[in-house]
Amino acid sequence: MGSKTKSVLITGGTGSFGKTMLRKLLEAGVPELRILSRDEEKQDALRNELRDDRVRYYIGDIRDLQSVDRAMAGVECVFHAAALKQVPSCEFFPLEAVRTNIIGSENVVRSAVSNSVKSLVCLSTDKAVFPVNAMGISKAMMEKVAQAAARDLGRDAKTTISCVRYGNVMYSRGSVIPLFIKQIKTGQPITITEPTMTRFLMPLRDSVALVQYAFEHANQGDLFIKKAAASTILDLVEAIKSLFDVPDHPTEIIGWRHAEKLYETLASSQELSNSEDMGDYFRIRLDHRDLNYKSYFSEGDTKAVTYEDYHSHNTERLDINGVKTLLLSLPQVQAELELWKNK
Repeated sequence: MGSKTKSVLITGGTGSFGKTMLRKLLEAGVPELRILSRDEEKQDALRNELRDDRVRYYIGDIRDLQSVDRAMAGVECVFHAAALKQVPSCEFFPLEAVRTNIIGSENVVRSAVSNSVKSLVCLSTDKAVFPVNAMGISKAMMEKVAQAAARDLGRDAKTTISCVRYGNVMYSRGSVIPLFIKQIKTGQPITITEPTMTRFLMPLRDSVALVQYAFEHANQGDLFIKKAAASTILDLVEAIKSLFDVPDHPTEIIGWRHAEKLYETLASSQELSNSEDMGDYFRIRLDHRDLNYKSYFSEGDTKAVTYEDYHSHNTERLDINGVKTLLLSLPQVQAELELWKNK
């Protein structure tokens, strides 16, 4: 993606992903970039930070179709990142997750199609696979909304709709790595839910690369997954303690949060049976069967499922040194370490 792309809209564009993607697109020379989000303070901070006339800021909520249409008009490409992402918040307010992650996403999809957008890429999460919490359920439904629209449009439509799915983005807002570093710096115990819990570890740059890959390679309804390494929570904590040279910093096991899993799954065995291995990525193809009951009830799928689910327990497992290497590749961690050394 470069200057040949005339205009891009990022919903939720003041978040961690949105800001990183925005800078990358500016560097690539895209002439017009639009941000749609609700938070005027974050928009103002970003405007003052960038001071780039190519970026246009739209205050609005994806729950409101008119807000989306106003930002969408004339856009060539859309990255849909706006969502409620915190598991506990969605557990306590599940209808808010429905309104934003499902109905709001439907508005984005509908607006993209009616405005003849060339490509819409919807961002999803590993928590959408075998979901056990409201956030994961709502993101799974977001995928279904996007795929249903793609199925209706067909392969030759003006608009291509695709999804991407990835695990924990390292050092994103609200994630555990900045929390653990803050607890070290303030002398508080590092709080661990379950030491043996595993999570995928993906630098933000990899999530941006995944979305770009989907934009460049998607067929109608494709879902792309970035293969990623994982670690236990305990090894992540030990790696951070080692980097900050505080091997004896206390830890406290606080127990499981609402609706957490021991491990997260990026792709089910059934999905992988209809996938293409593209090296760093899996492409999961859309099931193009229409609402023909014979296809669903009289004629089953004769292909046997021979794949395992792809999850954070059976992917590449990083040891403490591997996690440290990955952490040191993050500019935010490097900056935190520099401040810590110079305190």
